[in-house]
Amino acid sequence: MTIDITMPALSPTMTEGAVAKWHKKEGDAVKSGDVIAEVETDKATVEVEAADDGVMGKIVVPEGTKGVKVNDVIAVLLEEGESADSIKAGTAKPVPKAPPAAAAPAPAAAPQPQAPASAPAQPAPKPAAPPQANGGGDRVFASPLARRMAEKAGIDLASLKGSGPHGRIVKSDIDAARGTAPAAATSAPKAAPSQAIAPQAKAPAPAPTAGLPSFTEVPHTTMRKVIAQRLVQSKRDAPHFYLTMDCQIDKLLALRKELNGRKAAEGDHGYKLSVNDFVLRAVALAMKKVPAANASWTETSVRIFHSVDVSVAVAIPNGLITPVIRGAEGKGLAEISNEMKALAEKARAGKLTPEEYQGGTVSVSNLGMYGVRDFAAVINPPQGCILAVGAGEQRPVVKDGAVAIATVMTCTLSVDHRVVDGAVGAEFLGAFKQLIEDPMTMLL
Repeated sequence: MTIDITMPALSPTMTEGAVAKWHKKEGDAVKSGDVIAEVETDKATVEVEAADDGVMGKIVVPEGTKGVKVNDVIAVLLEEGESADSIKAGTAKPVPKAPPAAAAPAPAAAPQPQAPASAPAQPAPKPAAPPQANGGGDRVFASPLARRMAEKAGIDLASLKGSGPHGRIVKSDIDAARGTAPAAATSAPKAAPSQAIAPQAKAPAPAPTAGLPSFTEVPHTTMRKVIAQRLVQSKRDAPHFYLTMDCQIDKLLALRKELNGRKAAEGDHGYKLSVNDFVLRAVALAMKKVPAANASWTETSVRIFHSVDVSVAVAIPNGLITPVIRGAEGKGLAEISNEMKALAEKARAGKLTPEEYQGGTVSVSNLGMYGVRDFAAVINPPQGCILAVGAGEQRPVVKDGAVAIATVMTCTLSVDHRVVDGAVGAEFLGAFKQLIEDPMTMLL
């Protein structure tokens, strides 16, 4: 039985994706675990691995196709001994299962109420047909994938009626038995008109708008649409308030220079600390000191997390992604530095896995490297706080009643007032400032 390869759901927020690249061509042999395609999700480009052995029979969705719904069929895999004729048989089944063709009998559904009234014998032959299609004997016909899915879900195959060729039980029958038939139904109609997705990619030239010069429209990527949805949700639903403090970082810069110079003198290039590494360490330790700020809102409770997982905003060509340093409160500066560099490199290459960017209990957004003095960031839901870090710059300050020059970094904490009250937010920011201005305490 042919095996449908569908658009996977690779993150909780993913509803559609794009087929970025096919690594297998039609006719290529495929082994379980082989990378067959790259899919662009709402967060990154992720490699898709084959779950079964077989031959790539048909690529339904070509490279570069966007807006492919989760669970839509993107390719068909042939099992041993199957040919292209099997694909036609296999693809013919999903079409009647969820297409407008099923909608055509819907009008016929109106006569059906009359049919039982006038001739109840007519519905009887129709139910009789499925048992014949199922084979009728003790043997249950099912594809290997359907058998594995049924075993994992604890479903008795003998209780199901197959919708595949000759009554064979296929993946969609298991999905229906598990109560996911609507998802399959919605995916099937969209899998059939998958060719219609291609025409959408060729959008007509934008019509001129009165009063505006000529322009070029750049279609939204999946990531950009998700970013927009989440930011709107955050600003609409989370009552933001903002707390700002200036942190003097001269001691931090001196310690950073000393540590980096010491490692260079020893010939060990195991790390190269940045100011941002100190910021991430300080955020983690401050959250540990003020655990009430390490929280998120739900409709039934406030969740106070036992670990500080710091999401770090990283700019990438198509938008923004926040890889997560997990358990940051228990990691030293060198470990945080090396992990952050590796995550940022993978983020820019679009190779982050869902485990590397999902979750997080607090976020940090640092625009200091762009020379931005201060700004207020939008909270990353469902987190309760995000710290916006500006550039360190020399400013006049008052020390012991006299004006002096110090390197000052302005930091603004955006807070969800449903989760964190003003006093708690101020306590956290105070703990952060103390660590930044006395960085030796971060090494203890």
